[in-house]
Amino acid sequence: MRGIKIIGAGMYVPEKEADNDWFSTILDTNDEWIYSRTGIRARRISVDKPNFYMAGEAAKAAVKDSGIDPSEIDLVLAATCSPDFYYPALSCLVQYETGAVNAAAFDINSACTGFINALDTASRFLEDGDYRNILIVASERLAPHCDYTDRTASILFGDGAGAAVVTHSDKPMWSYLNAKGDYFKALYCKVDHSRSNCPLLGEDTVPEGVIDSEAKGHFLQMNGKAVYKFAVEAMETAVHKVLDKSGLGIDDIDLYIPHQANSRIIESAVKSLGLPEDKVYVNLERRGNTSSACIPTCVAELRQAGRIKDGMTICLVGFGAGLTSGAIIFEQ
Repeated sequence: MRGIKIIGAGMYVPEKEADNDWFSTILDTNDEWIYSRTGIRARRISVDKPNFYMAGEAAKAAVKDSGIDPSEIDLVLAATCSPDFYYPALSCLVQYETGAVNAAAFDINSACTGFINALDTASRFLEDGDYRNILIVASERLAPHCDYTDRTASILFGDGAGAAVVTHSDKPMWSYLNAKGDYFKALYCKVDHSRSNCPLLGEDTVPEGVIDSEAKGHFLQMNGKAVYKFAVEAMETAVHKVLDKSGLGIDDIDLYIPHQANSRIIESAVKSLGLPEDKVYVNLERRGNTSSACIPTCVAELRQAGRIKDGMTICLVGFGAGLTSGAIIFEQ
């Protein structure tokens, strides 16, 4: 059986908080405008710590919480869309930072759906039997990706990291993963090769209509309406699909943890699905959208508060750039 159990969780939240009033000093906006459209009051910005530092701190906290020695970790999976290096992989740096000397390591990039895909991947390695303990870390430093002259996107995103140590369980787990690559233009951030000094290189060939301004070559780009429509539909579809696989009903789930993109997206999907609001965890008011780190940060907060208990049936659901989406149900 492809079950998993979370035996440890941790997170790292940068010290610097950028609230909506701060944004009003650099953009034509205010707290009421931002909060009414997003549900966000503030987000954390990593002003001087790289992604791998945040990932390492969250990972060390998760390993400590698990009670196992780092040498007992067999695999490190890192989910990120904002690495500090093209190579090595973030997972290799986390392996070093945590002292997981016996672990293999590789990265997964499916943006905001990253932790969902990493958890699904981990469950398959654990089912194999050669792997006992897997460290999953999702970490994002999105501030350098954002255009802080654009109030539609920069107000949404924050930085942070969340991690979990998982092991095999005989309890059930189900997953549903999806991607719609034909919608990639709705949310993207292009790699900037403009600093290359190779005399043989010409202009990059990219799909028509993607790069037509300097900002689109350097910063995160988002079609808000298209992402909103996709996100609501993707969240609904993913939950329905994974519930169908499990044979469970809406009320059989003890806790729903959605990707923390926007309160209006979550509220719309919750209403359409008929989810009990008291079973849906939301923390984006003071965190913002931290992409793949959203869900594991929620898990760490809930675990620290004693709200994740053995025997609970939990549903995780994510959606993001790619466009990607997915959901997992597991019994803890």
